[in-house]
Amino acid sequence: MIAPGRAGRPGAGWPRVDEPTAEELVNCPFCVGREDRTPPETLRVGDPWRVRVVPNLYPAFERQEVVVHAPEHVRTIAELDDDQLALVAEAWQRRRHDEPEGYLHALINEGKAAGGSLAHSHSQLVWLPNAPPAVTAERELAPVLDDEVVVERDGVVAVLPRAGRVPYEALIAPSGPDSDPWSGGTLATALQLLAGLTRRLHTLGGGPIPLNAWLHAGPWWHLEVFPRLTVLAGIELGAGLYVNTLPPEEAASQLRETAS
Repeated sequence: MIAPGRAGRPGAGWPRVDEPTAEELVNCPFCVGREDRTPPETLRVGDPWRVRVVPNLYPAFERQEVVVHAPEHVRTIAELDDDQLALVAEAWQRRRHDEPEGYLHALINEGKAAGGSLAHSHSQLVWLPNAPPAVTAERELAPVLDDEVVVERDGVVAVLPRAGRVPYEALIAPSGPDSDPWSGGTLATALQLLAGLTRRLHTLGGGPIPLNAWLHAGPWWHLEVFPRLTVLAGIELGAGLYVNTLPPEEAASQLRETAS
């Protein structure tokens, strides 16, 4: 449901990602030169490396890996250029081909409010025995790509759904049916659009904000972008009713008018 009046309640301002600290910069295990602080890598892209994939030190599942997005200490996907994002997409695809069994759930958590435990930009790859319930539930559905279009590029479109659960929630998908994100260049384009949307959000919010993004690899694959601008409370978690304080058409207009 859309409830703009809720935006004015106490404590409803935009959350921010914490500023970097000296300790973070000194101790980050993902920066170049500190490769011995992670488990042995399962994949290295580039020589010297530009992207590394390593096992997660604290896995929730039997196979869970971390994709380090760059050797430099970048703190958000918004700081990556198109070439670097193409290498991140290559890493996701190569690990899918290396480990083809089960369902691969790829995700990005940025900021502590979104579950990010380390500030250095990274994503996670989680192998599941089968497609999770959220993917299974939409198997027969095509993504709705005629909603509020923000940007389209090389056969990939970013839209804001009319039934968005949170402000600026977005969907990034091929403009035509595509069941295989694990081959070709379309995934790289989708990640590039994700980075562009994130930059626009940072501009609107006056700095980096927490967000989640994940890939649903179904008959028509797509990325879902979920900015963490509101706290999910008892209505959302208990009743499954999401209260969005910003009409999607207004959010889309703001994003279209903001440079990426």
